[in-house]
Amino acid sequence: MTRKTLPRPLLDQWEWQDRASCRDVDPAVFFSPQNERGPARSLREERAMAICRNCPVREPCAAFAAATKEAYGVWGGQTESRRRPRAR
Repeated sequence: MTRKTLPRPLLDQWEWQDRASCRDVDPAVFFSPQNERGPARSLREERAMAICRNCPVREPCAAFAAATKEAYGVWGGQTESRRRPRAR
């Protein structure tokens, strides 16, 4: 008889979000609307990064975005372009 291994509870992977400074903030602050460019994008990203700046879970948030290869939004105080691998 083979013993099945149960998956790890998802709450263990997401509990850090419960302490995030952005928990009650509109997600639109962190994600670019379609066709957003230039100063409007820079201003929105600055607002998002200001929320992240003193967040108690900034590091786990950035690590999550890196581990999942999150392509969009500001995560852990890092913009999409900062997380994007540099072309060589």
